[in-house]
Amino acid sequence: MATIEIDDDVYEAVQLPERERSPAMKRELAISLYARDALSFGKARALAELSNREFQNLLGEREIHRHYGERELKEDIEYAE
Repeated sequence: MATIEIDDDVYEAVQLPERERSPAMKRELAISLYARDALSFGKARALAELSNREFQNLLGEREIHRHYGERELKEDIEYAE
């Protein structure tokens, strides 16, 4: 597993309860990378640690349209098998 280093001052500045910080930061990173088409839906969902439906709903709340191309089709087929 890869690790991202975040300066302690920055991490502590996130105005969320301690137990919510890491999951919130993962979700925000996943959304940002998905919106930039740097991560597929499946990989972004896994980073966010959400179900397909939860991540889809989160994208909808943020008005981020679902990208669906050959890469996502391949992931869906692999998931279905």
